[in-house]
Amino acid sequence: MIPASEVRRTYELIGPFIRRTPIFEVSPVDFGMASNFRLFLKLELFQRSGSFKARGAAANLSLRDVPPAGVAAASGGNHGAAVADAAAQRGWPATIFVPEIANSAKTERIAAAEARLVIEGQRYADALQNCLEHCASTGALNIHAYDQRETILGQATLGLEIDEQLRAAGQSADTILVAVGGGGLIGGVSSWFRDTASVVGVEPETACALNAALEAGAIVDVDVSGIAADSLGARRIGELNFAILGQNGVRAIKVRDDDIRAAQERLWQTHRIVAEPGGATSLAALIGGQFRPEPNSLVCAIICGGNTDAVQF
Repeated sequence: MIPASEVRRTYELIGPFIRRTPIFEVSPVDFGMASNFRLFLKLELFQRSGSFKARGAAANLSLRDVPPAGVAAASGGNHGAAVADAAAQRGWPATIFVPEIANSAKTERIAAAEARLVIEGQRYADALQNCLEHCASTGALNIHAYDQRETILGQATLGLEIDEQLRAAGQSADTILVAVGGGGLIGGVSSWFRDTASVVGVEPETACALNAALEAGAIVDVDVSGIAADSLGARRIGELNFAILGQNGVRAIKVRDDDIRAAQERLWQTHRIVAEPGGATSLAALIGGQFRPEPNSLVCAIICGGNTDAVQF
């Protein structure tokens, strides 16, 4: 369990190292949907390093002891950029391992933070193995992208922040839509909203570790591909997260790559928001019709990352 008291304490600790990102209401009609519900977007793509991962990285560096060898992380790109940025803020060395499919926008962020960047292997699992070997030989602290309690605590602060912002506007959420890779974000967000809102995981059809685990009743490996594989391409859901999601009664749905691309394009066309595929995946569930809100409900879709090249649009 992730207690609310620990989330609040973590939020206080990481406050100086992250941004409080905006949330605002949009018209569902602008996105080709019926107007019988209210839609809010939480723009976490404006977070430091370009994604929600900054929260988990800052939490690890605030709650754990960092050795002289510094920190290391395996990542599809966003987590690595976050750890590199968090380490740079505090003057600690960082080594980041990413697979060859990592987007150049993300590897450029890592390099800009002056971390040591190692690009090797075809998938995230390859980068993780390289990272573990590095930590074993150097003593560096491994900052796991999702299957680490401190990481989940950091991501849970996003739920706290959404809740605070909506309540300040006199509102409360009925449903939170969250993109899922390894499960750190949805594990944290569902822990915060456990008793107050429904949290629904959204995965690409071609990278659906949570859906597969829920169907099997146990964690299983899945094949990963598709346009969001660099950020949502975990081969299996995290063990800690799967346990937390089971406790929190989270359900998951799958979306098509075409729906993800359509969500990206709608965000750009209607509000000039440039989201990466993984960042737009939560909204894709609404655009593709896989999630249909209850009439008069309030839905918040987390736009969780923006590390992409605008020219692709």
